This record gives sequence, C-alpha cells and structure tokens, in this order.
Amino acid sequence: MSEGAPVRTQGPRSPSTIRDRSVPGRRASGFAPLDVPSVKMNPSFRRARPPALPEVAEIDLVRHYTRLSQQNYGVDTGVYPLGSCTMKYNPKMAEAVAAFPGFQRLHPLQPDATAQGALELLWRLEQALCEITGMHAATLQPPAGACGEMTGLLVMRAFHADHGGPRAKVLIPDAAHGTNPASVRLAGFEAVAVPADDRGMVDVAALDGLVDEQVAGLMLTNPNTLGVFEEDIERITERIHRAGGLVYYDGANLNAILGRCRPGDMGFDIVHINTHKTFATPHGGGGPGAGPVGVTQELAPYLPAPVVARRDDGTFAWDDDRPRSIGRLHGFNGNVGVLVRAYAYVFFHGADGLKEVSELAALNANYLAAAIATDFPLAFPAERPMHEFVATAKPLKDATGVRAMDVAKRLIDLGYHPSTVYFPLVVEEAMMVEPTETETRETLDGLADALRRAAAEARTDPDLLHEAPRTTPVRRLDEARAARHLRLRWGMGEPPD
Repeated sequence: MSEGAPVRTQGPRSPSTIRDRSVPGRRASGFAPLDVPSVKMNPSFRRARPPALPEVAEIDLVRHYTRLSQQNYGVDTGVYPLGSCTMKYNPKMAEAVAAFPGFQRLHPLQPDATAQGALELLWRLEQALCEITGMHAATLQPPAGACGEMTGLLVMRAFHADHGGPRAKVLIPDAAHGTNPASVRLAGFEAVAVPADDRGMVDVAALDGLVDEQVAGLMLTNPNTLGVFEEDIERITERIHRAGGLVYYDGANLNAILGRCRPGDMGFDIVHINTHKTFATPHGGGGPGAGPVGVTQELAPYLPAPVVARRDDGTFAWDDDRPRSIGRLHGFNGNVGVLVRAYAYVFFHGADGLKEVSELAALNANYLAAAIATDFPLAFPAERPMHEFVATAKPLKDATGVRAMDVAKRLIDLGYHPSTVYFPLVVEEAMMVEPTETETRETLDGLADALRRAAAEARTDPDLLHEAPRTTPVRRLDEARAARHLRLRWGMGEPPD
C-alpha cells in the first residue's frame, strides 16, 4: 500500500512543551547594552513578578520547533481530502510573484504614482472575477469568505431597504455550510432551512411553500454541499426572483464549475469567492485571506465604498457619501498580497486552464468515489458527484460498530489526513471527500488503499480503529469532553488534564 505523509517525530523523545525544557538562568539570546538614558518607571506600570517565560538555550529552542514542524501535516507533505474545503496545493509560482518587492513592500500610504502597477493588477483581477462568475462588478475588500458572505447579505439588506423596506428571512438549504446561517443572523435576518429531496438537491416543492413576501433571498452553492449539481437551479432562482428576493451564491464550490458555467448565468445576483479554495491562495493558518464579492449591475451601487482620492494632507477620501453603499468592510483595497496570488493563479491558467481545473477536480472525485464505493458507498448513489462526494460509513458501522470517526483516526496511522466527517449533518456517518484537481492518480490510489485497509481491519480487529491513532505523538483525544469543557489557556505549573 502506498503511504501518505509521515506524522512521526525524528530524534529522541523530548518534553512536550518548550516550558518543560525551561532551566532557570538559561538563555538563547540577550539584550544589547542600554544606549539611551534610563528613566524611572511609574510603579503602577511595573509587573508584580517576572513573566513566566521559558528559559532555554538556542539549541533547545531550535530543536523544539524543528521537532514540532516534523509532526505537522500540510498540503506540501500530503493529500488533504477535506470535503467542502478545497485544500488544493498552493503553486510556488504564485508565492514567488507575491514576493516581488513591488508587491511585498507595497504600503497603502505611499504616493499613488508609485502604486499604479498594483492598482492595475487589482483592477484586472476584478474584471477577471466578474468574467468567471458572470457578475457586473466586484469588490476586493472582504478579507475572508465569511466576510464576503456578510458583505453580500448587507448588500441584499440595503437593496430591500431601497425597494419597499427590509425583509426578515433568508432561505438556506439544510446541508449548507455553517457560516451561512451564522452570517444571516449577523446581518439581521432569520435563517430558514430548506430540506433536500431524495436526490440530494433542494426540494423545490418545499421551497415553494417557504417563499413569501418576507423572504429577502436564498443562499445556495452549486454544486451543493453534498457534491451534487442542482439541476433545477434556473427554476429555483426564478421562483425567488418572482417573489422579489435575491439569490446569493456561496463560492465554496466554485472550483467545480470553472470555465463550464457561471453563477450569473444560473440567475444568481450575488457571488462571493474564496480565493483560498478556488485560486490556490494559502488556506488556514491564521493568516490573511480574501473573499471578493461580485454582484449584478442592479446591485453595484451597494458595494463597499472604495477610495476615490487622496486629500492634500495625505489622508484618503472614501466614497462614503454614496447614499446606497453599505460602506467600508476593510481598509484600502483588501489583503493585496493574497489577491496578487489569486491574480497569478488566474492569469497563469487562462480560460482554458481554469476549465481544465474543474474537469480534473470532478474526474479525481469520481475516480476516488468509485475506488472506495464497496466499503463506503455514496450517500446519494443515483447522482454523479462533481468535485467532491459524500460517502457514508453507516454500513460499516452497522456491521462492525466502527464509525466514520474511527476510520478517520485510523487513516492518520496509515499516513493520510482524514476526510471531513459528520458533515453534512443530513447524512448519517458522513465522510465528505474532496481530492481536488492537484492530486495524482498514484496519490488517489494510495488514499483508496488506506480507506479499504481501514474497512478490512474494522471487520477483523475493530478495537484497532476504536483506539486509533496509535503512532502519533498524541494519542486519541476525548473530543466530546474537549467540546463540553473548553480550556483555552494554559498556565505554568498547572497540572495537565
């Protein structure tokens, strides 16, 4: 069986935290001699006791963090088949472009004349995103996908305020991403769930019964969160429009349709784009993101206000006095470094290349789904999945007592990152898998081998999976306890749980 990325630690075993290595008086560095006059400090600013910082030698510090890096699993070390996340490889070409001094050292307060190249890049990216999605105009301000959702919903709210007053409800499929209802509530709407039918698509009859004059719009992604393309999408968008509502496209699954079809052509009015999912900018890690939002011509006046001029005193004039704009969502022009990466990805591929991206994403997902179907059948086998698929471990659980979580933990022992499990919630023992277009056939074969091996072990030695992972530095965690008894900080000297 092909192995995935290792998650073991090299070298001798060592204390688990840097604080465990601490020895009083030991130092990795020191301060230079004071070269400014000393002053007396107000006693109220002085700490009662020194900070509880670890005291270690430089070599201990280096070895500790090197060892931690060896335990880490990332997209540069192995496949990340997390469904709904599109954890694709980040091309180093895009990283190199973003590191060009003209972008890396760019400052929003520098003279306009020195930033014209970057501003043109952002303008060209905006035009490209509009062409890809079928929208009329876009904003690059939102710093993440969730903020993009919020932006789109505020545009929706402002539009209805201009056309007869705000409406109360936004419809959301019951298999939608969790950020959808959260964004809806934050924008001041009530979230109303729309059930799926036996095909894994929106139940159009149920939708008809939910649409009334209080519906501001519908949030939907297509293909949907079950990995199935909504065949009735034009009927759905027409029904919402007939009631005076707007249709919002969650861009989480845009990777599946690049170059094949566009949300605007399906009838969507608002689109947000996750650059980390679709255009291979870095995903996760706590760094900056980007969630551009595109809208139809009718909604363009409501987009976040841009910078329109620099005042004589060097400050900026924002177009905040536009009576219909929702205002600013982020400073200046968004997270430019991330947007430069997206630009590099889009224009490196071109129209034909982006189309091939979606085709390969769908091919890889269907290949892997077929390879594991005997042990983990599709939740909706009558429909061909797109870029991702939702399988179920329910037959395995019924036969052996081994659940999807056990399979996921065993995959870690076998060197692979697990897929998403227990989402969408509408599928029992759900395993949501998205290999993306960047993975090779050999990698997919290795992952399929690992999944089939886990299923075989479940039938012969279920305790092996119940106790997994066994080979990692930290064994199986009590996730239920962690969820119920959160402990978000650690204090020096406190006993471990």
